[in-house]
Formats: sequence, C-alpha cells, structure tokens
Amino acid sequence: MRVHTLAFLAGLVLAAPVPAAMAGDLFVICSAGVTLQSVEIRDVFIGEKAFAGSVKLVPADNGAAQASFLEKVLKLDAAKYASLWTKKSFRDGAIPPTTKGTDAEVIAFVKSNPGACSYVSADPGAGANVVGKF
Repeated sequence: MRVHTLAFLAGLVLAAPVPAAMAGDLFVICSAGVTLQSVEIRDVFIGEKAFAGSVKLVPADNGAAQASFLEKVLKLDAAKYASLWTKKSFRDGAIPPTTKGTDAEVIAFVKSNPGACSYVSADPGAGANVVGKF
C-alpha cells in the first residue's frame, strides 16, 4: 500500500501544470539608452538604484510575470516584496513600481517612457533593449 501511495503522489507532482510565466525565461527590458548590469537589476526593483547615469529609472512590475520575477531575480515572495515597499514608502517616501497587466502593456510602457524598466515572460523581439535574461 505504501508503494502505491508514493507512486500516486509522484504522479500528481509530475502531472501538475506549470504556469507559463514560471516555466520559461524572463527578459528585463529598459527604454532606449538605459544600460544596467545584471547585478543592478535587483537594486532597481527594490528601490536601491534610482539612476542609470543621468537617467531617472522608472521601474514597473508585470502582473502576469511577477511571481516568476520575484522568485528568479529578487529571491523574494510576494508578501516580502510588498512589505519591503511598505517600509520604504513610510521610511523614505519611496513610490513602489506601478504594475502593468501583460507583456504587451509592459513593452508599450517601456518604449514610451524614458528610464522605464520592466520584465516580460517572452522574448520581446527586435528593437527591445534587453538588459538581462533570467
């Protein structure tokens, strides 16, 4: 009976669906002219880096890929990320990143706002300024 239970549990784990955003790569994109090293990306999204050269950075979260980004790049869960920004807001007056709903919204936001940075769950294609791939 124990072997059957273990086999059943293993089958459940193997058959569990993997969300699309968790399965693939994440691409961090910024507006034209913004360059970041991959080690700086975390600092941008936790409010520790506000400028790239003389350009004011404007980070935005992607609601469709946020869980994967938090896990892969920031190494935080959603509760810790929200808590971090709550503390920064009260302590420093910092404003957390706005949230866009889809990859398409993120790409449009990044292309139309100087200093904008965000992330997408699929290759953004030619013309996008990809500063990191995770």
